[in-house]
Amino acid sequence: MRRLSLVAFVLVCAFLPQGLAAQDPLRAFQRGSWQAILNAHAGRPMMVNFWGVTCGPCKVELPLLGKFVTDNPGVDVVTVNADLVPNAREAALSMLRKAGLSSTENWTFSDGFVERLRYEIDPAWQGDIPRTMLIARDGKITTIEGIVELSKVREWFASQAIETSPESTLQTHD
Repeated sequence: MRRLSLVAFVLVCAFLPQGLAAQDPLRAFQRGSWQAILNAHAGRPMMVNFWGVTCGPCKVELPLLGKFVTDNPGVDVVTVNADLVPNAREAALSMLRKAGLSSTENWTFSDGFVERLRYEIDPAWQGDIPRTMLIARDGKITTIEGIVELSKVREWFASQAIETSPESTLQTHD
């Protein structure tokens, strides 16, 4: 009986962090997280914004992104705190709350070797933030350095929303 309880406890502990991560308002971005994000949103257009608590332009951009999310419910928006300076989790969460981004999927670099994380995302990325990546349904990535023009982001999402007509859908089922 004691052995069975121990096995059950080990199994629960093994799966508990994964379940908690899905509910965590600020997930730990580690090796493999980029691929997990891409896989989770595969086939759907997505905007990923890399920002930092110590980044001045990010402090301007985040509230604009928050308004964009409010005005465009249903779009896939992911934020990643990619600050080079380690900062308190509460500071990042506070910034996201004030910007109106609490409801989005939020991550924070949690590996001391940030160069490795940036390399997984884009081998050419030197760490400049803010940085936004628009990822199309087909996986094509458009990268924007600096503060994004949200009118262009709206146009990009609108271009991604084009669906096939009923006639072309019928032809694919022949």
